[in-house]
Amino acid sequence: MSTSPERVIPQDPSRDGEARALSHSPESLQARVQRALEAAQSRGASDVQAVVSHSVGLELGVRKGEIETLEHERDQSLSLIVYFGQSKGAASTTDFSDQALIDTVEAACRIARYTEPDPYAGMPDPAFKAETWEDLDLDHPWACDVAEATELACAIEAAGFATDARIENSEGASVSTRRAIAFLGDSQGFMGGYRSTRHSLSCALVARDEAGMQRDYAYSVARHADDLEAASSIGREAAERTVRRLGGRKLSTRSCPVLFAPEMARTLIGSFTRAISGPAQYRESSFLLNAVGESVFPGWMQIEERPRTPRALGSAPFDGEGVRTRNRALIADGVLQSYTLDSYAARRLGLKTTGNAGGARNVTVTPGDKDFAALLAEMGTGFLVTELIGQGVNMVTGDYSRGAAGFWVEHGELQYPVEEVTIAGNLKDMFQRMAAVGTDVDCRGNIHTGSILIEAMTVAGD
Repeated sequence: MSTSPERVIPQDPSRDGEARALSHSPESLQARVQRALEAAQSRGASDVQAVVSHSVGLELGVRKGEIETLEHERDQSLSLIVYFGQSKGAASTTDFSDQALIDTVEAACRIARYTEPDPYAGMPDPAFKAETWEDLDLDHPWACDVAEATELACAIEAAGFATDARIENSEGASVSTRRAIAFLGDSQGFMGGYRSTRHSLSCALVARDEAGMQRDYAYSVARHADDLEAASSIGREAAERTVRRLGGRKLSTRSCPVLFAPEMARTLIGSFTRAISGPAQYRESSFLLNAVGESVFPGWMQIEERPRTPRALGSAPFDGEGVRTRNRALIADGVLQSYTLDSYAARRLGLKTTGNAGGARNVTVTPGDKDFAALLAEMGTGFLVTELIGQGVNMVTGDYSRGAAGFWVEHGELQYPVEEVTIAGNLKDMFQRMAAVGTDVDCRGNIHTGSILIEAMTVAGD
């Protein structure tokens, strides 16, 4: 289905009546955007961009079968960017009254008038703007009331306690559902908006044995409630992850292969996407500075941005400037193809926008042909990382040093849990020494990757 920029993607009315209601209609939000644009232009602004958003949600947490937190969300905001030539001003408000809109417009205009011109500032080239776009299947309201959320959270927690007698405490189980709508319009004639939803279930548990206590967690997140894992599965997974950490040991300092579980592998790819972002490039604060055309990963590595994937958590039909998004290669055969740029960064670098105002979306690492067990077997002896602690990443040099926990592996089998170690290396070297990506792809976020095996890193312990 194609949608013109003047209309929000339509919603199935049969679902709307039974879901948590958005109190502002698409028409009213679009009208508010239009009033903001006209008010700014009438005050002399040469260009204007306005975004109006509204969201509703529910978040409920239980601990030991009792409700501990209950939050009903109802947020709204209007943000405005105005240009007087190449002088820029921005302001925002959460007040939707007519007077607040005028005050916000005047504040943005006042800031712009006193701001030094920036030769790179301005709106994107209209040729890159989205004109039509398909429904990406992002809006799936969940009519989950407090009673149902309480029942689900209690079921998650109960399943965790029932899994193992060593589970002695809970840090809580939670249920969250959120629905949002946003409209973006500008003085170049763009006007577009869409609805989206995000639902999640989670649980964190505590286990004890003679050696002490450990905690771990499990969660599920999706656009559609039907895509969430079963409550009992989340509770069991949280318990199993917690219990297997009991009896953690330290390691002596060594160099060995390191396997990052999917949740941790995501952080490595996150460092890559930060390094190729426009601001990192024009500020010269990236360990991959001017790296387009260079071999950054092994020749078998493929990484794509897929912002138009239906139902995916990072999907969007257009970016934060109204520029059309598109699926494209970031890494092809190990070689960096492009940076991720909004219009400002593109001008700074003498390039063209890539539709990444707001960041990269659905960054996807093509998996290899080995599942998790096969990756353990390929590693043979080494360290499996299941938790990372602290930041410890220098984005300018690529130096990497983070606290870690996980499991020591021998002959492809988990031997014992490991805690209080540090893993260290340099990201440029780590990227080149990636040996495999697993088929155990985790899609619970904006980066989709399986486990990543690195040939060798320093593991610092006793």
